Amino acid sequence: MGQFLLLLINYYQLYNLATHIATSPKPTRCQWLTCGDSLFTFYNCGLKSKFEDLAIHNNYIVYVVEGRKVWHTTHGAYDLQEGSCFFVRKGASIVEQYGGKDFSFFLFFVPDEFICEVVRSRSSPISSVRKKYDPVMRVDNSASISAFFQSMFSYFDEDYTPDPTLLELKFKELILTIAQNPRNSELLAYFRSLLQEPQNISLQKIMDENFQLNMGLEEFAKLGARSLSAFKRDFLRIYNMPPGKWLLEKRLLYAMHLLKHMGKSVTDAASESGFENPSHFSRAFRQRFHTAPGSIKQQVASRSLRVVNISE
Repeated sequence: MGQFLLLLINYYQLYNLATHIATSPKPTRCQWLTCGDSLFTFYNCGLKSKFEDLAIHNNYIVYVVEGRKVWHTTHGAYDLQEGSCFFVRKGASIVEQYGGKDFSFFLFFVPDEFICEVVRSRSSPISSVRKKYDPVMRVDNSASISAFFQSMFSYFDEDYTPDPTLLELKFKELILTIAQNPRNSELLAYFRSLLQEPQNISLQKIMDENFQLNMGLEEFAKLGARSLSAFKRDFLRIYNMPPGKWLLEKRLLYAMHLLKHMGKSVTDAASESGFENPSHFSRAFRQRFHTAPGSIKQQVASRSLRVVNISE
């Protein structure tokens, strides 16, 4: 995972794909329909680079029409192939291109508020709630899901924009189609959790799941659907310390874990903990732990060598 995070930090700029699509002139490789804060797009992605990074401030559903890509997150890798459908929670990830085909897919960007509205409208309530959820969750590719996305092609082929009321019904249809399938149990539980989740818990979840990524406070504020000033105020109320101080401490502790227990090099530990500048990482590490990160790596190597010698 270190090589992907290093690419993210050094070679790419995080951006909000939904905003990028909605504010750009319509190219031939991308068509979209909007309704309120929701965005539905059919996208043909060319083979410009093997890795691309995404920072998305809304959840999104992706349905692969053609091609293959792998979503890399801090929690693991998720293989998206032709005919597969996934729900991706808002946050940052790195997308890896595979094969010689272009990647054609539907994207449905949907805010938490829209999901909650649709879930509340169901005649059958969703009862189960879990404590933790994967950042990428598979949607069962049932006949109804496949038929839904096939039906959307006609909306993109029209030479006029469908009425927003009709689009809203189609957007709700997708969420309800997913929610009615018991095979989507993890995703159904996540939908339900959004109804019960206080705003402070939501902010804590965002920080705990993304602190390793090299994002500024503005990006974290957007993920939490807040202005920068509101983010700083809420953060101070929840954690009793400024976000910059909290992030530095979390990243340094995580870097120590990577060095001592995961066998990471100093460079990989720095990049995978969210430090863009290795020199800054070394100075902050030494100030926090009163030793250089290289010394920790040497201690681990020495212990490993002693274990080998004893076993021999």
